[in-house]
Parts: sequence; structure tokens; C-alpha cells
Amino acid sequence: MKRRHELTDMQWQQIAPLLPGKKGDPGRTGANNRRFVNAVIWLAKTGAPWRDLPERFGKWNSVFQRYNRWCKSGVWQRIFETLNLEPDLEHLLLDSTTVRAHQHAAAGKGGVTSS
Repeated sequence: MKRRHELTDMQWQQIAPLLPGKKGDPGRTGANNRRFVNAVIWLAKTGAPWRDLPERFGKWNSVFQRYNRWCKSGVWQRIFETLNLEPDLEHLLLDSTTVRAHQHAAAGKGGVTSS
């Protein structure tokens, strides 16, 4: 059953051959590339911190380390280029929350001394 924020079978078939860690690739075989990519998608779509990654995706730090390695080795860039995708920034939301402080909050410990 496909969960929200996860790849469809068609999407997976498109990107699976582009990912490292397949049988026949040098080095270690990827434990579960689809689960890993779904974890990254979940994080990107929810905006949650790494530590809040659901347990079904594995240990958050392992997912982060793998994500970091793929970034440094250009895997994500190759995926976007091969699929002819540009990052979609149309719905990008930035948190611009401001917190108002009381006028006296700017003073150091013990307040400001007047001369």
C-alpha cells in the first residue's frame, strides 16, 4: 500500500536504475534504496527535522549520513538531470516568523545604567 509522500511504482521504475548500490555496482549493495528515497521525500514534503523521521524508514542518523553521501557524490543531481527535472520552487514556503520582544528585553543583565 502506497503511503502519502512515497513513490509510486511507476516513479520508482524511472529512478531505480539511476541509484547506486544495485547488484553489480562496485562497493556495498544499498540496503533498500526505495525506502531510503521515500524517507528523503517524506522529510522534504513534511519539513520535519531529521530526528523526527518515522521509525519505518530506519534510524534517522543512518538516513542522514546516506543522504549526505549521495549529495556529495552528485547522485541527486544526476537523477534530476536524467529525468530532465528542475527543482519545483513554486510551492516553497519559508518560515518568516518573528517574535516581538518587550522594549526592555534588549538590555543586558541587570538593565542599562544611565549616565
